[in-house]
Amino acid sequence: MRRYGKNPDEDDIRVRPNRKGNRPRTHIRPKHEDAEDGMVLTVDRGRLTCLVDGRTVVAMKARELGRKAAVVGDTVSIVGDLSGEKDTLARIVRIASRRTVLRRTADDDDPYERVVVANADQLAIVTALADPEPRPRMIDRCLVAAYDGGLTPLLVLTKSDLASPDKLLEAYTPLGVPYIVTNREELENGGAAERVREQLDGKITAFVGHSGVGKTTLVNALVPKDRRRTTGIVNAVTGRGRHTTTSALALPLPDGRGWVVDTPGVRSFGLHHVDPSRVINAFPDLQPGTENCPRGCTHDTDQPECALDAWVAEGHADPARLDSLRRLLSTRERREGD
Repeated sequence: MRRYGKNPDEDDIRVRPNRKGNRPRTHIRPKHEDAEDGMVLTVDRGRLTCLVDGRTVVAMKARELGRKAAVVGDTVSIVGDLSGEKDTLARIVRIASRRTVLRRTADDDDPYERVVVANADQLAIVTALADPEPRPRMIDRCLVAAYDGGLTPLLVLTKSDLASPDKLLEAYTPLGVPYIVTNREELENGGAAERVREQLDGKITAFVGHSGVGKTTLVNALVPKDRRRTTGIVNAVTGRGRHTTTSALALPLPDGRGWVVDTPGVRSFGLHHVDPSRVINAFPDLQPGTENCPRGCTHDTDQPECALDAWVAEGHADPARLDSLRRLLSTRERREGD
C-alpha cells in the first residue's frame, strides 16, 4: 500500500516533531581541525592520561571511535579542556597510525590479541638469573613478538650476584641480541642504571618480564623521581613472583633522553596472532637463502625441502643462526613453561 500519491510534493510529507527538542542525528562527523596531538601515558578504567604540549591531560575516548581503543604510546588528537587542571576532562577524537605494535594473547589458543604498547622502538626483555629461575621459552616468545611487531629487542639480565649469566648468554649470542647484565648493588649505586640508560637513549623502550624478576626495581632506578611500588616477593613453592605493576605506564627518562614504558608482569605470552612466516624477517642474513624454498615453506625442521639447509651448508650463513631461527619458529607450538 502506498503511503503517498504517485507524485508527492513537500506538502504531502509529514514530519514528526522532535519531542526532546535537540538536534537530529547526523552521519556527518566533525573534522576537529583544532585538535591537539598528545601521547598516551597510561590507561585506567576508560580514563587516559596523555601528555599534550608538556601538560598532563586526562581524557576519554570519543564515541565516534567505536571499538578502536587507544593504548600507552599511541599518538592521539584531543579536543576539549586541555588545561590539565584538576577535575577537567578532554576527549580523544583520533588515533594516529602506529609505527610498531607489541601484542600478545593469553595463550596460543586464544584468538583475542591484546596490544601491550604502541610506537615503541625497543623491547627490553627483563629476566632474572635466579630467584626466580630464568625461563628461556618466555624469552623466545618475547623475541618473536618483538620481531613481529617491528621492535628491536634488548635482553636485560638481573640478579647476577646470585647466578652467572654465561650459560644463558651462550644460548642467545647467535641471535645477535644486545644484552646488559645487572645486579642489586650496581642498581643501588647507580652504575647499572647508567649503563642501561645508554641503551635507551633517544628511544621509547617497553619493559616486559614475568613477575619477580626486578623489572619495576630497574625502572625505579632509571626514573627515580617517579618510583613505582615494588615488593619483590617470589613464591617459594611455584618460584613465581607477585604482580607489583597493574597497568602500563610511560615515564620520561631524565634530561629528556627517551621514554620507559613499564608494563605489568606476565606469566604467559601467547603468540596466536603471529604468522610464523614473518619471523624470518628478523634474520636478514638468512633471507636470501629462502628464494629457492617451495611455496608455503615454514623453514622449520619439518620442512625437508627447505632451501636454508643447503644455503647454510654452502657457507653463506652461520649454522647457529639457522638453529636460532628454527628454535623461535617452534616456540609458537610450545606452551609457556615447557
